[in-house]
Amino acid sequence: MSHSNLEDSVASPETPGSKFYPPFAVTAELEAEADARISHYPESKRAATLPLLHIVQHHFGYISAPSIEWVAAKLSIEPIKVLEVVTFYPGFRQSAPGKFHIRVCRTLSCAMGGSYELMDRLCELTGIDRSASDSHHHPIAVSPCGKFSVEFAECLASCGSAPVCLVNDDFHEGVAVGKAEELLAKYTPQA
Repeated sequence: MSHSNLEDSVASPETPGSKFYPPFAVTAELEAEADARISHYPESKRAATLPLLHIVQHHFGYISAPSIEWVAAKLSIEPIKVLEVVTFYPGFRQSAPGKFHIRVCRTLSCAMGGSYELMDRLCELTGIDRSASDSHHHPIAVSPCGKFSVEFAECLASCGSAPVCLVNDDFHEGVAVGKAEELLAKYTPQA
């Protein structure tokens, strides 16, 4: 897969959240971390695909075409094999999220508990327009300021305390629509 074809296949447009993440660049630290992960898979370097993608997303916020090419080169596989993994797993982002990425559970318990109403309220409060979002290819919508982004998630494993959401890695239970402002305030320093 040539570089231009890969660029066309990866949905990594700039978003207002891009300013909170460094552009992809191979550093000595990144190489060392990748080599350490690869060493756990001596029989098949390809098995390190998921760990390397997690490293990239952790450092750079999302998976870009250049990062896919780097992972493929590290593992001596074709970039399409890495792209298949990126597009299969919904946890991998192909565009920059906001500084605070909110994943709202939408499975049955949470939906019945008001997660769709919570999502609508979060979007209203942050100015996020989800009209161009879809559940698989472009699940993330980013606020105009880039500070917040949202997406629906499948089961966050706390059905008894619905609705629930994650803000980055912080888990929040019982976030009724009336608590949306309170939730956002936790991530907005008061002047």
